[in-house]
Amino acid sequence: MRKKRNILLIEPNYKNKFPPIGLMKLSTYFKTVGDNVVFYKGEIKDFILERAIEKCINKLYSIAPSDNWRSKHYAIKSFIKTRKASYIDDLNIPNDREDYELIINWVKYYKDYIWQKLYLNEEEKEWDWIGVTTLFTFYFDITAKTINEVKQLLKANGKIMVGGVLATLQPKELEEATGIKPFVGLLNEPGAIDKDNDLIIDTLPLDYSILEEVEYRYEMSNAYYGSLTKGCVRNCAFCAVPKIEPTYQAFMPMSSRVEIVKSTFGEQKDLLLMDNNVLASERFEDIINDIIQAGFQRGATYTIPNQLELSINNLKKGINDRAYLRKAQREYANFLSSIKDKDLSYKIYSILYDHGLLTLGTSTKENAIKAYELVAEDYAIFHKRLRPKQRIVDFNQGVDARLFTEEKAELLSKIAISPLRIAFDHLAVKEEYLQAIRWSAKYGIRNFSNYLLYNFNDKPIDLYERLDINVNLCDELGINVYSFPMKYHPLMGDHSHDRDFIGKHWNRKYIRAVQAILNSTKGCIGRGVSFFHKAFGKDSHEFFTLLEMPDTYIIYRFFFEWLEQKGHPLSMKQWVNAINALSSSESELFFTIIHASDFSQPEYKEEYGERINHALSFYVNMRDEISDTDGKLKTLKDEFDSLPKSEIDYIKQSFAGVLNIHK
Repeated sequence: MRKKRNILLIEPNYKNKFPPIGLMKLSTYFKTVGDNVVFYKGEIKDFILERAIEKCINKLYSIAPSDNWRSKHYAIKSFIKTRKASYIDDLNIPNDREDYELIINWVKYYKDYIWQKLYLNEEEKEWDWIGVTTLFTFYFDITAKTINEVKQLLKANGKIMVGGVLATLQPKELEEATGIKPFVGLLNEPGAIDKDNDLIIDTLPLDYSILEEVEYRYEMSNAYYGSLTKGCVRNCAFCAVPKIEPTYQAFMPMSSRVEIVKSTFGEQKDLLLMDNNVLASERFEDIINDIIQAGFQRGATYTIPNQLELSINNLKKGINDRAYLRKAQREYANFLSSIKDKDLSYKIYSILYDHGLLTLGTSTKENAIKAYELVAEDYAIFHKRLRPKQRIVDFNQGVDARLFTEEKAELLSKIAISPLRIAFDHLAVKEEYLQAIRWSAKYGIRNFSNYLLYNFNDKPIDLYERLDINVNLCDELGINVYSFPMKYHPLMGDHSHDRDFIGKHWNRKYIRAVQAILNSTKGCIGRGVSFFHKAFGKDSHEFFTLLEMPDTYIIYRFFFEWLEQKGHPLSMKQWVNAINALSSSESELFFTIIHASDFSQPEYKEEYGERINHALSFYVNMRDEISDTDGKLKTLKDEFDSLPKSEIDYIKQSFAGVLNIHK
């Protein structure tokens, strides 16, 4: 019989909305074959510290089982982390105890475990197999750093696998940076991990429990994840799918996988599908029927399961104690914070205090289960007050407008899709896009969203026109279209490891200006022509004027417009006047300068002349002057913010008149 392996699954500490689906499948695989699995997302040094504390507490229990070492978690953690001797005193261990020196020596050992890096000693290493997922290429540096740190934790005869998007797109570069040869592609063949095992990992259900093992909260949680197709029939130059999923698969039923997740990890609210081109499937009707069978028909609702009961039941079954102890403790804390009744609040607080469940560090599986018997009835009353919510189906990668038919639009209307994301990557698909929206609206779909790719082969005006089309569709059809401009980043070559790529029709200033506008609109443009005109301008001339405007003026444009009433030299009008005072030759040089610059402090040169240098002075980053307590514009900004709403509205309505610079 094969010995149980210790498996460590790692996601680097980058920000992402979606959980690591590949690692969730790997967790299912390793648990199926009987291995121990731990998942972590974050800084590796923090993980090592966490393990040191756990090892220390377990060692102390082996020495003195009757002591409540969990209650001393804070002191143990603080001493190991800081080396301050005062925390040893906080352990409150009488020095006349027979085992005093043994206890103190082990606590000091785990301090050295961190500070002298004893965890790199072979006898301390615990991981037989480590898997690291990768995501976008612009996360290259943080991913390589994570791999280089975590590979040191591997046993001498252990194995490490690095897979995912970056690993598939840039395996050579990643190997050069880490010394680890990445796994390229999908785990869609038997024997991918163990040659003697025929399980196909890519088809396994996801282990949702590992998401509860970490503090990081994924934005798109409480959803069933997966896909009903693989690959794409297109070969777009800006897309990674042809490399990651080169073969198109027309239908992979999902309803059975949903049932497995539901029975083990509890019912999830939404269905988040990662299909890259679902409309290309000749079995699209089967796909829709499978979604309906999974419980996501139009109008479907969801009532959240009793999360505390679920956590306790899984603790009793021994399903991922590390995860469900964390989840149970979090549910206890959320329940306590939600209680308005003072008597009930005191009762629950006392129970949690007595059982050491107020913090994760002091919590134990046994006490989490015991406390539930005392709070279950009250928690059930709290849970019953939760109202059902509308379910959502989200083809998150978007659907292809060029493959729409009226019949497919009608089929989509039968499921709880909201929003329907239809790709609008360039103006060449304008007519197909408009038809797809109109067909969908005809069959009752009202909420739409799309990512608008820019900074590729497009021109800046193309982005404005696509946004304008979406805003006008809202009024024409009585629908909501939320547009999310998405800056293109190359998958390979120069700038694939950063976010500094500039498309051939764009420049640094325009990129930063669009990002400043989106900062003001929280990243998206929704319904409302007037809102769109204020954000991006009422025509192409105003749009380009906004692109040329200093970033601080874009973000606080109405404030700088109002400064004219104060006769302030930094008002919006004074900026316009400074630009319009330039001669044609000065103007050409001026715009060449700002298009190439990344201003924090403009570079003034005598040869520019007085007028150009004056115009450049408006491009100083003034955000600190506006927001900081000692900022030169802070008092004026506070005065502006205190104006009556009617006066601010008037300033906003009259704003368009100032956008009149000459080029």
